Amino acid sequence: MQRFSASPMAMLGDIWRNKGLVYALAKREVIGRYRGSYLGMLWSLFNPIFMLAVYTFVFSIVFKARWGTSGSGSQTEFALILFTGMIVFGFFSECISRAPSLVVSNANYVKKVVFPLEVLPVVTLAGAFFHLVISLVVWLVFYIVSFGLPHATSLLFPLVLLPLIFFVLGLAWFLASLGVFLRDVGQIVGILITALMFLSPIFYPIAAIPERYRYLINLNPLTHFIEQTRDVLVWGTVPEVGYWLVSLLASLAFAWLGFAWFQKTRKGFADVV
Repeated sequence: MQRFSASPMAMLGDIWRNKGLVYALAKREVIGRYRGSYLGMLWSLFNPIFMLAVYTFVFSIVFKARWGTSGSGSQTEFALILFTGMIVFGFFSECISRAPSLVVSNANYVKKVVFPLEVLPVVTLAGAFFHLVISLVVWLVFYIVSFGLPHATSLLFPLVLLPLIFFVLGLAWFLASLGVFLRDVGQIVGILITALMFLSPIFYPIAAIPERYRYLINLNPLTHFIEQTRDVLVWGTVPEVGYWLVSLLASLAFAWLGFAWFQKTRKGFADVV
């Protein structure tokens, strides 16, 4: 029986070694999503624009919401702050919602010993990253039109995103494996993602939560990533270097644990799929 390495170096090495395959599969996935539609790839641009317009109308005009005591309190600013959180959450939810069915929906790859199954979550992440970039471009254009050039700290956004990428990848590896043996995982994950959206500081600031319940929000791993994203994009604040390093190391460790779980359990995929 073939043995699959689960070392940290194997994790990074497999991603680098199969980068061409990841690019080709991710490109096919993104293009295939819009194949046959009249607007094609333009839908990837129209969707975030439409959602930004909806958020602005519903929360700023209908509910007349304001983002606590921070910022100017304008409707446009509220929409940008809210959309910043949705960029992060959208990336997370797209990867995690599809993770449980990755191996099951690609059963033809399981029988092929030469195919690196461990890249499937990486392919999904690459496709989600494409949509994140499109949403970020829409956010930047809207910000420039409304307020002028963004803060210089916006250049730090890729660094803020790096720990999130490894965290999502580790969770995707774990769920992709678990979804093979427990088919109910996909349904459970869908419910949890919906709950997580409202338990994350996307539509409200953390300060709006009563003090005795605030620890629940802070236990949510997405809270950290959403707040740091707002710091660099909206508030112009440089993240604390020590905190960022701890977050990066913890995410790398979590990614390796997810990869190790996937590698240790993959020998049983062919018996179940």
